[in-house]
Amino acid sequence: MKLLWRFMSSILLVVLAPNAGNALAQSYPSKPVRIVVPFAAGGSVDALARLIGPKMAEAMGQPVIVENRPGAGAIIGADVVAKAAADGHTMLLTPNSLAITPAVYRKLPFDATRDFSAVTQLIATELVLVANPNLPAASVKELIALAKSKPGSLNYGSTGVANPLHLTMELLKSTVGIDIVPIPYKGDGPLNTALIAGEVELAVLPLSSSQSHIRSGRLRALGVTGSRRSAAFPDVPTVAEAGVPGFDSGSWQGLFVPANTPRDIIQRIQVEAVKALRMPDVRDRLPALGQEPVGSTPDEFEAKFKADIAKFVRIVKEARIPLQD
Repeated sequence: MKLLWRFMSSILLVVLAPNAGNALAQSYPSKPVRIVVPFAAGGSVDALARLIGPKMAEAMGQPVIVENRPGAGAIIGADVVAKAAADGHTMLLTPNSLAITPAVYRKLPFDATRDFSAVTQLIATELVLVANPNLPAASVKELIALAKSKPGSLNYGSTGVANPLHLTMELLKSTVGIDIVPIPYKGDGPLNTALIAGEVELAVLPLSSSQSHIRSGRLRALGVTGSRRSAAFPDVPTVAEAGVPGFDSGSWQGLFVPANTPRDIIQRIQVEAVKALRMPDVRDRLPALGQEPVGSTPDEFEAKFKADIAKFVRIVKEARIPLQD
């Protein structure tokens, strides 16, 4: 009799589980939703969260609160979400730093591949390889030739160890076999100033923080690092077009939720986030920020995320970047 009861109970669980998930999804959200931004207020990630948050709140019928949890290279904010309830009421809006940290840190308080579920890549962030106009190289091909003729004599500005800007330059160096020395700066502002003054010769920068200097001629754009040209600078080739076939190293921002969040809830969040991206007042603001709306499916974003983790592990090893504690 006990065996029969156990068998019937297991059958009942199988039958009821999908219905329980559907009921949970239909009642979602049942309370305010928070978007955790792992950076201080005022940056590009925070700006995107505050741009789409009110749109999602209106569609979902609950407040969407942006919560800034900066620190430790975005690890603190990510850990908050990794340990939150898997019910869709806590999301992480992060750039591809989440794909970089497994390659850079000896130990993390979470597992980037197991503790999160990807929802959607919201935007692609355009990065651009720029030079001081006095550098005797007006193209990527000329830069490569110059660097190979004078190994270790050129330098580039970097705003942090193993961030997307740093790793993009290191990927270029390893791909074409050149030696350019990194010079650290505390942020895009000081780095732009140093570039314009000629203290450093090169850098990879977000298009959002460098486009005014490019337009004024204070910086020279050599190539966009992603797979497509920028709508803001259609005459600037990609690095791949300019002499490094297959080169593609942009940045992105995307939404994640804790692992084991019901699939129906993930789909609901993805749908509402993409709707927000497509609203004219949101879509029209993104190009000025050097951002391109994407709105991928959860499966597409999951595949990209895992591929990026593997790519950054390779770049960090090839660049011999010391692991951080």
